[in-house]
Amino acid sequence: MANKNWTREEHILAFNLYCKIPLSKINSTYPAVKELAQILDRSDGSVAMKLANFMRHDPALKARNVSGLKRGAKGEELIWHEFHGNWEELAWQSEQILASKKIDSIENSSGIDLLDLPKEGKERETIIKTRVNQSFFRKTILASYTESCCVTGIAIPQLLVASHIIPWSVALKERMNPSNGLCLNTLHDKAFDDGLITVTPDYKIRLSKIVLDNVDNQTEKFFLPYKNAKIKLPQRFYPDAKFLEWHNQNIFKG
Repeated sequence: MANKNWTREEHILAFNLYCKIPLSKINSTYPAVKELAQILDRSDGSVAMKLANFMRHDPALKARNVSGLKRGAKGEELIWHEFHGNWEELAWQSEQILASKKIDSIENSSGIDLLDLPKEGKERETIIKTRVNQSFFRKTILASYTESCCVTGIAIPQLLVASHIIPWSVALKERMNPSNGLCLNTLHDKAFDDGLITVTPDYKIRLSKIVLDNVDNQTEKFFLPYKNAKIKLPQRFYPDAKFLEWHNQNIFKG
C-alpha cells in the first residue's frame, strides 16, 4: 500500500467513521476500520491510528482525561475545527465522498430507506439528503452511547432511538449536533418527546406530574425506578446543558 500523505477527503472520511463507531472499536481489527482502509488503499493500522488522532480534539474526552494518541497531523485539527460546529455539512459531504469512493449511489452507500422516494427531481434530492443526515445522526448517537439506552440500559438496536433534545423542527442549526441527542428506547423516547420525562442539565431524570399522578403497575415498573437517577453518559458528545435546560423549560410538563 502506498505511503502517502492523507488528503482532505481522506481526513473527512476518517472523521465520519470516528463519529459512527464506539471508541472501543477504534482498532485495526474492527470490520468498519478494515473496510475504510481498503477503500482508501491504506493499512488497517494507519486508519485506526488516524481515528485515534481525532480523540485529541474531543472536549468530552479531554474532560475525562482521555487524550487518544498524543501526536497527530495538522489535518485532523483542521477537519475537526471545520466540521465540529457544522454537523449537517459533515454528514452530507462525508457520505457523498464515501459513496464516490465506493463507486455507488449515496442512497445505497448510506443504507437509507428508499420507500416512498420520488423517482427524480428536487423533492427526491431533498428527501435523500434529509434521510442521509438522519442516518448519520442515528449512527453517531448510538455509537456514542455504545448502543444502549441512557435511561434503562436496553441494548437492542431495533428498540433504540436517536432522540433530539430540542426537536428537529425547532433547532434548525442544531438538528445534526450530536450534543443535541440522547439514545433512548422507544417508550422513553416517546415520553421524552411528549414532556412526560426530562433530563436535567446535571443529567438526572425527572418525571412529570402526569406520570407521578397516574401510578399503576406499569408506571411503577417502567418509570418510577428511574426517578432522579442519573442517565448513562455517552463516551463522547455529552448532551449540552443548554439544550437540556431548553427541554426542561419548553417541553417538560413538570
